[in-house]
Amino acid sequence: MKIELTTQQKDAQAQFRAFVDSEVMPYANHYDQEECTPPKLIEKLAQKGYLGAILPKVVGGIGMDFITYGLLNEEIGRGCSSLRSLLTVHCMVAHAVSKWGNKSQKEYWLPKLASGEVIAAFALSEPNVGSDAKSIETTATLSGDSYVLNGQKKWITYGQIADVFLVFAQCAGKPSAFLVEKNSPGLLIKPISGMLGVRASMLAELHFRDCRIPQENVVGKLGFGFSYVASSALDYGRYSVAWGCVGIAQACLEACIQYTSQRKQFGAYLKEHQLIRQMITEMIANVKAARLLCYQAGYLKDISDPSSIIETSIAKYFASTTATKVANNAVQIHGANGCTNEYSVARYLRDAKIMEIIEGSTQIQQITIADYGYQEYMSQPTPAVISQNLLART
Repeated sequence: MKIELTTQQKDAQAQFRAFVDSEVMPYANHYDQEECTPPKLIEKLAQKGYLGAILPKVVGGIGMDFITYGLLNEEIGRGCSSLRSLLTVHCMVAHAVSKWGNKSQKEYWLPKLASGEVIAAFALSEPNVGSDAKSIETTATLSGDSYVLNGQKKWITYGQIADVFLVFAQCAGKPSAFLVEKNSPGLLIKPISGMLGVRASMLAELHFRDCRIPQENVVGKLGFGFSYVASSALDYGRYSVAWGCVGIAQACLEACIQYTSQRKQFGAYLKEHQLIRQMITEMIANVKAARLLCYQAGYLKDISDPSSIIETSIAKYFASTTATKVANNAVQIHGANGCTNEYSVARYLRDAKIMEIIEGSTQIQQITIADYGYQEYMSQPTPAVISQNLLART
């Protein structure tokens, strides 16, 4: 079987790369150092239609197939992981509203999300809750015709600038999802700085202090928050991150090809030294392998195959660990230069490490994939049953 992009996908990929090469890569190190994404860059992302990538054309989106959407994430991830993380969380919320929102929510929010008129953020993580997402402590209590939220969310990507949040809270002991606008009374937003990687992603803490929102802002049904709304959104997130990791690794490879072709040691270009060539070889092979796993996951999503969920977990696991290994070797190849802000490989390494933590850590993916292996090769359940079990974890 030959895996080959269609003409339309190749054209889209070329457009994505041109956008990143001209608008993102030359400035990404500066964004990282300033810990900020310029509003004008986000506007350009919106003007290209990328914030509405996964939404149907009827609401103003592009309606990309999953392979094309993956290519978009790879290219933006190659340029700036922080900017790619905006694409990830925004599209996660857009997907959740599209799939689980009621009619009025879809009619009001989807066109705004597609155009980039509003920016959305995904608010699940808390100070005491990460991988064990079912144990969220934020609460929502029905009071008259409103829900009153109390609690705290942390490490919310682009929380500093988001216009609306998809917030997960316990309502009468049932994990549920709610849309909360940034100007809701009782919501306090505090910036987070000084993170290891994806520093331009403008993280924030959300503090809910008797935050009152309309009753109709619940997404889906009460109790659907984790098993349905969050789980399906996180599957989208893992897919986006997996492709973004391929982008990081590809950026490292390209940087090393260029650097080793220009720098000399012991009277020869670095690329002529055997151990350097070995490292480059491993980079090439692992980048290609990670990309193929992402292709597989995307293809299965496009045909609505239930096994796409586990294949996405496998792709995310391999791509994120590969990105870290490749970035580590890229810094090694660059030597002291690779430890400075003058070269992007230092940023790639810091960003790659974050990829092993978000959207299901490396260890969570290992547990999930091992469970799948035992289920598949011993009990032989149907793909649908396997997928349902996988959705129980982040």
